[in-house]
Amino acid sequence: MNMTENPLLQNWTYPPFDAIEYNHYLPAFRQSIKEAKQELDVIAGNPQTPSFANTIAAIDQAGMQYNKVANVFFNLLETDATSQMQAIAEQVIPLTVDYSNYYYLHTELFARVKYVYEHIEKQMLSIEESALLEKIYKDYVRHGIMLGKEEQNRYKAISEKLSEITMRYKNNVLSDTAKYELYFSPDQAKDLSGIPASEMSIAADRALKKNHEGGWLFDLSMPSYTAFMKYADNRTYRRQLYMAYNARALGGENDNRDLVRQIVNLRLESARLLGYGTYADYVLENRMATTPQEVNDFLNRLNKAFKPIAEQECITIQKYANEHGLQGELQPWDWAYYSTLYQTSLFSFDEQLLKPYFRLEQVQKGVFELANRLYGLEFERNTQIPIYAPEVQVWNVYQNDHTLLAVLFMDFYPRATKRNGAWMTSFVDTYKNEQGERVIPQISLVFNFTPATAECTSLLSYNEVTTFLHEFGHALHGMLSQVNYLTLSGTSVKRDFVELPSQIMENWACEQEFLQLFAYHYQNGDALPRDWVEKIKMIDNYCAGYYNVRQFNFAVLDMAWHSITQPLEEDVEKFELNATQHTTLLPRVQDTAISTAFTHIFGGGYAAGYYGYKWAEVLAADAFEEFKQHGIFSKEVAERFKNCILTKGGTEHPMNLYIKFKGRKPNVEALLRKSLG
Repeated sequence: MNMTENPLLQNWTYPPFDAIEYNHYLPAFRQSIKEAKQELDVIAGNPQTPSFANTIAAIDQAGMQYNKVANVFFNLLETDATSQMQAIAEQVIPLTVDYSNYYYLHTELFARVKYVYEHIEKQMLSIEESALLEKIYKDYVRHGIMLGKEEQNRYKAISEKLSEITMRYKNNVLSDTAKYELYFSPDQAKDLSGIPASEMSIAADRALKKNHEGGWLFDLSMPSYTAFMKYADNRTYRRQLYMAYNARALGGENDNRDLVRQIVNLRLESARLLGYGTYADYVLENRMATTPQEVNDFLNRLNKAFKPIAEQECITIQKYANEHGLQGELQPWDWAYYSTLYQTSLFSFDEQLLKPYFRLEQVQKGVFELANRLYGLEFERNTQIPIYAPEVQVWNVYQNDHTLLAVLFMDFYPRATKRNGAWMTSFVDTYKNEQGERVIPQISLVFNFTPATAECTSLLSYNEVTTFLHEFGHALHGMLSQVNYLTLSGTSVKRDFVELPSQIMENWACEQEFLQLFAYHYQNGDALPRDWVEKIKMIDNYCAGYYNVRQFNFAVLDMAWHSITQPLEEDVEKFELNATQHTTLLPRVQDTAISTAFTHIFGGGYAAGYYGYKWAEVLAADAFEEFKQHGIFSKEVAERFKNCILTKGGTEHPMNLYIKFKGRKPNVEALLRKSLG
């Protein structure tokens, strides 16, 4: 292939999705990696005395074309993991690992970094320059540059193997999620009693799209799974769907059990090579919570506060279920169903009543208006930029002086080749280029929201509204970033800090002043009744004990896997059971496991870091009290939050940034006040 004809290698401003073909990816990776290595070699071979400009800043600018190619490919691999993309990934990943090792184990390049680190007076550098120098130097050390040759070779082998098997792990989860269907023929309508008409309509549309002649189809995508588990009266089918979801990649052709053991053992070995006792020790050295002990103390403190409340909630739901026909002990496939029924009776309010007021287009309008009121942002649809799927939207984001700030891609609905969940990522991050100009960030938001049908527009659940706000908070972190260096840009912050901008946004979801901006009935235009807002607040804190302990359960399991001190051969289910006994509320179900589909920690970046959601929730609850005190649309507080948090990226230690915003360190009691009143 003529490289000048490869759209990925051309000097594009926006990803050329309309021109990219599968056969473009591998040549683009090979060429861009070759060029990136050459750029590193030029920096390493510079005859001038190492300086911040000719070494540290130069490293930050190296490999820009490679970054662009990788961002396009790996983002699309998450949103459209076709068999072709997965096959390409198997060839691409060894190339990317080789490049990473080439960079981090480049002796001559590190010698220059080390010289700058040891000889440049820190007072001669700005805060941001010091942060970049510190990060680049420590990243080298944390990736094995100080190891002997034999140990380096082993470290390289481990990193290559980990990249391969974590990708296999994710593909297995995706395959098991996508292949499962729970189909009901037209004469099985009685088996679907309890499921609202709106959800039945979506299930009917899903069946038609999967080539069934009528009937209803439920699958393991979040909107479908959640609706069935909350509303289906038929306990047998609830159990069937629960088992399918919670046994993903647990046995069968997509079995992840051995991969889990391999991943944690290889991570342990890599940490040991670098001088750490456990992988958690290695990870947490570079977090706000700096040790496993600090994380465990944090989780235990919160668990001690929430678990007694959660246990009482379980007793209450158990009693209610027994009074309404359940014989015996409440099982995990009963929780969503009976807790929803009890919530409806307790508040004399059905959460389904909210959905007509949360039309997706109106929610989007409300979120945009919130960003305008807080940060002066304006949004304009752009239909000229290429997209990678027909339903993707692109928006130009302007500051209130109509200066282009960012470009925002939005991908709302499930697809068979799209992984579950919701996330923010980027195609291009902001930084100052060689001409001193700010590169416009291109941010992507990906969701799996309830889709529209032929009969009805997309109506979101309250939980989906909070998800929208959460991910949009990440987007603000990327769009508002005002840093000079790519390495420190946007969400490139400590992992237990990155969820603050997202989690704080969720707080607006139950505020009357915000809801009245957009929450109007999609058919008659009536405003969301004011007295329902109080219902929403009650729903927001309903079973707070249970849902907090459930999150602790995930975090505790993550820490257990990454705190092993010896290679593990134990059965995955047995290890999981032992690790989570003190955070388990409902009966343990045999032949189910969290770990085999826990992509956050085994296929993503949250290993020894899942606690960060709760850590950041404390920060978010504490920070939002500042808005509550001064007004939820307070320009002064928003400006302070933007200038102290959202624009700064990784240029300063997050605790320093938080103290600049709040005037003190965060208070864990804020989360208790928010959740428990």
